[in-house]
Amino acid sequence: MKQWWKRSRRRSQDRPMDCHEVGALLQHYLDDELDERRAAGIAAHLEDCRRCGLEAEAYEQIKASLAGRRPDVPLDALQRLREFGRGLAQGEESSNT
Repeated sequence: MKQWWKRSRRRSQDRPMDCHEVGALLQHYLDDELDERRAAGIAAHLEDCRRCGLEAEAYEQIKASLAGRRPDVPLDALQRLREFGRGLAQGEESSNT
């Protein structure tokens, strides 16, 4: 009986992913947050499924657009923010009250 379970489980891991499964993991895939097996399954599905492929392409375009609009944050602003956070963590009161 155990042999059957192992074979059955192995087959379910090798089966193609469906649109619902890909949709649930697509953002993680695009952010390179998945293990190789899942990433390969999604990549294979995206090659075969026009609808999911177009959705992935749209997400990539949105990410690229947002990345291009990200303003550079001045280093002194980052330093002030770090100091403020450090003060909060140490229980200091803000002097800007």
